[in-house]
Order: sequence, then C-alpha cells, then structure tokens
Amino acid sequence: MTIRLAADKLAPHMNRAMNAFDTASRETKLEAPLLELVRTRASQLNGCAYCVDTHTADARAGGETERRLYALPVWSETPFFTPRERAALALTEAMTRLTDGPVPEPLFKQAQQEFDETELAELVWSITVINAWNRVAATTHAWPLS
Repeated sequence: MTIRLAADKLAPHMNRAMNAFDTASRETKLEAPLLELVRTRASQLNGCAYCVDTHTADARAGGETERRLYALPVWSETPFFTPRERAALALTEAMTRLTDGPVPEPLFKQAQQEFDETELAELVWSITVINAWNRVAATTHAWPLS
C-alpha cells in the first residue's frame, strides 16, 4: 500500500491530539490483553490492514495465543474467550457497527455485569479511540505496512 495522504504530517495538531487520546486510552484499569483483543476486532471489522497488523503483533508480544487470534473473527462460536472478553468483544462489535442500530440494551447490561462503571467507561472510550484510528488509517493509508 502506498500512502494516499500523510494525514499525520499535514495536520500535526490533530495527530498530536489523537496520540494523546490514544495514550489516555491505555492508562486504564483494563487488562492490556483484553484491550488488544478489542483493538484487533474493531480493526478487523473496519478493514484496517495497518491496525490489524499492529494490534495482532502487540497481542502476540503480550502473550496472546495464535489460536485465539485466529478465532477472533468467530469469537462467539468458540470456547476460547472468557465471559469478560466476550462482553468486551460484543460491545466492540456493536459500537463499531452503529449503522446497524444503537447498542442493544441486553448487550450493554451484559457488559455492566462484567465491568465496574469505571472499567466500562474506559472500555467505551478505548473502543472509540481504535475506531477513530481505523477510520484515519483505512482511509489515508498514512502508515504503510512494513
């Protein structure tokens, strides 16, 4: 892939703001491996090759297994994910696919059972951040695959 638009360099003030938002989304009570699953799944849904590559590599570096990464697109059909991970992945899919409709109440209630209020707020913000990055990267190809 060639760079379509160097959005980060052409609008550095906005890139700095996104980087600050991204940094804040990593300063949470949530487990790093769970966040990498969320980032990877949103990136898969959004068709962001750069982000899928980045977050699967980060997940593996953090100890994630190949088996679970390969199963991530079909997570709901496998026994490989904990109830907490399932709630996070379901919320990720619903928030990423808002064109299908708002996040269903039963799905949100399931997330509330697995996360305390602060964790759930952090999860919502973290899903928001990766979706924003996906949209920039998938549109501009600002960061090439290496």
